[in-house]
Amino acid sequence: MLTEQQIHGIRSRFSIFHRKIYLNTCSQGALSDAVQIGLEDYIATWHEQGSPWETWMNRYEEARTTFAQFINASPDEVAIVTSVSAGINGVASALGFRERKKVVMGEFEFPTMGHIWLAQRPRGTEVEFVRAEGNRISADNYEKMIDGNTLIVPLTRVCFKNGFRSEINAITEIAHRSGALVMLDDYQDCGTRPVDVKAMDLDFFLTGTLKYLLGPPGLAFMYVRRELITSLTPTVTGWFAQANPFAYDPQTFDLSTTARRFESGSPSVPNVYAAVPGFQLLKEIGMENVASHIERLAQSLLSGARDLGIRAKTPADSAGPLVVLQCKDSTLMVQKLSESGIVASNRHDGLRISFHVYNTMDDVKAVAEVLKKNVDLMVRDPARVGSYD
Repeated sequence: MLTEQQIHGIRSRFSIFHRKIYLNTCSQGALSDAVQIGLEDYIATWHEQGSPWETWMNRYEEARTTFAQFINASPDEVAIVTSVSAGINGVASALGFRERKKVVMGEFEFPTMGHIWLAQRPRGTEVEFVRAEGNRISADNYEKMIDGNTLIVPLTRVCFKNGFRSEINAITEIAHRSGALVMLDDYQDCGTRPVDVKAMDLDFFLTGTLKYLLGPPGLAFMYVRRELITSLTPTVTGWFAQANPFAYDPQTFDLSTTARRFESGSPSVPNVYAAVPGFQLLKEIGMENVASHIERLAQSLLSGARDLGIRAKTPADSAGPLVVLQCKDSTLMVQKLSESGIVASNRHDGLRISFHVYNTMDDVKAVAEVLKKNVDLMVRDPARVGSYD
């Protein structure tokens, strides 16, 4: 477990905390000195050498290897893409919908997941949404809908609207038992706890760098299980998907035999330079340390909300990182927090407070004080009204 001194040492590397209490990592991670130096290193190479593509490509492959280690995969199972949307589109374009037509996903998915699979309907896809019961979707609800006609089951690890954590292992087992593939969107969690794609038995895993991985927007990673790679031929493609991008042969379509076949155009080199230091910083801290610290913060806020009689959309046993509290006016509540120097966000009727390793118990207390002063803006549960210590 991290000591208070260690946490404050980590926090000192993120300059926004000199001015704000930052609790919006679910939208964008705070900028660290390490990531800023990474961007400056890229600018320096551009200034000094003009177009050092060999140097840049070495850093590009370093990012692939670093991410592969981060999720317990091999570098040849990792594609570097510009966004999670780009990765999903590549996979969708490679799948046929003749023998199996169904895509089964929960209604808690981020919109892009629904949009991309719904866009496949002209190709024969039948998209079915697993309904929630309150703020949860049980594995049993997936089991009722997954069958021998199901091709793929997209899953979100943590719902962006309410912080609900899916039953990944149970749903994956159900899907595989029916011969369906499983795709996990880990954007709202990756960077907050250890990840092992092999232990989860996933077929596809996607995440981006701009949230809990502490990097910039415009860069994402996709894991594809090795046994699947060469059986899939994406039609959303480009020169960096080829076995030899630098052959410069427009008349030959020769996809890489690795997950790189899901890449497309020229890589986002500045973002690669910024992403690697974010991974390295988290590795130095230790992902088990990050996870246990975040859980303490999330549980403290949920406990405080209960004492105030505020209804949480996030399950009471949540390990974080996202805690969502129900509001009568979530936009105004975000404004009230902002007036106290606290950066948060909202979706629909939910106030979103997201924690990372740089947050402290003092941050939780600061939020609680604003909630207490503005409790009239929150949806309350009279049975739980108490007093906040």
